[in-house]
Amino acid sequence: MKNARELISAAAHVSIVSTVQDNNPGMDVATAVRITDEGLKFVSASAATPGAPLAPSRVVDEGWHALILHTAVYEELCAALGHRVHHYPGYAPENYDPAILERTQDAIRAAGYDVDSDLWGPPAGTELVTVAARCQHSPPDGGPIKPMPAPRPPCRDKP
Repeated sequence: MKNARELISAAAHVSIVSTVQDNNPGMDVATAVRITDEGLKFVSASAATPGAPLAPSRVVDEGWHALILHTAVYEELCAALGHRVHHYPGYAPENYDPAILERTQDAIRAAGYDVDSDLWGPPAGTELVTVAARCQHSPPDGGPIKPMPAPRPPCRDKP
């Protein structure tokens, strides 16, 4: 199995884990590491399956949010994966769709990662932790996560 931590530098991983903890006072380091790793797996799987509507659980979304806040790391990650995975925030609990979470976990496995299934629960009631993120991705149209090809540098005419 692949190791999601290899997608970014060790220093960047520590910084993102710290952001998850800062956003969730009282969270232990081990849980923040798990959330960060699942966020990395989610981005990798989303980039590997363009066109397939995928969505993170609320807990995994917390790791994705922390990753996005590290803009240079996120930009480099998406460029290395070949697709920029855009985030479309919104919170509508009625949009909870277990099927999209299953499809996303299947995509993570297909990308070569193990899934930490404890972090992929429904938006309320059975989550491993309470997280700061107030997103619930999975609208009725099939999902807001739309990987896009990484932008190319602008063309410049030579003098």
